[in-house]
Amino acid sequence: MAGRRRWSTEEILDAAAELLRTSDADSFSVRKLAAVLGTDSSSLYRHFRSKTELLRAVADRILLAAMEGYRPEGDWKQRITSLALHVREAFGRQPQLAAVWGRYASSGTGSRLVMEEVLQALRASGLPDEEIPARYHRIAVLIAALIASEAGVSTVTPGEHEQGMELFRVAVLGADPERFPTLAHFARDIRPLGADRRAAFEEILAAQLAHIEAAICPSRPTGSGVSTNEQKMTGVADVQ
Repeated sequence: MAGRRRWSTEEILDAAAELLRTSDADSFSVRKLAAVLGTDSSSLYRHFRSKTELLRAVADRILLAAMEGYRPEGDWKQRITSLALHVREAFGRQPQLAAVWGRYASSGTGSRLVMEEVLQALRASGLPDEEIPARYHRIAVLIAALIASEAGVSTVTPGEHEQGMELFRVAVLGADPERFPTLAHFARDIRPLGADRRAAFEEILAAQLAHIEAAICPSRPTGSGVSTNEQKMTGVADVQ
């Protein structure tokens, strides 16, 4: 009698990613994955010690895919923005895995590549080294939260989407103006995020990066390339 096939780590990750396309992290299990592969759970635990470790490895492959097409260009803010958009696009192709990343994170090569690039960009910004870890953490949390939020919306069925839109219209347009006067005032202008999600993503990230820039150069006016003091010194040098 022939023995069961031995699956490679990459084949297991391929099958797990495919299974996660039609389910979520909560309903995913090593037992279900083993059934798909026609083997038993113990054979998979030779590759991964736990479900969490397996899920982290699956999410890490998305980060690896994002980094394959990424090339650092521009200043530190442009680098972080471009990287974030690459990661967003990669998870956009497999939205079910975005929630996995947001919940379990990852610790593989893909994760290290993303961390390295963000840390390099922050160092290039002029931030003192002692401030960089905290700033990195805030950026990472922001990007993961935005991507997971978008992914959650993108996985709903057309019927669920229409039901959600109807509930939104009832909640906003039907708001009692005496109890919710401001909501009633803006009701006809408020829209759920749709095609402008990328713009919202970029604007929220840009606000965080601008906050960092302001901490680096508190005397520099917004949108100016040099500070007032630098302009004065330049003027003195021109006169001399």
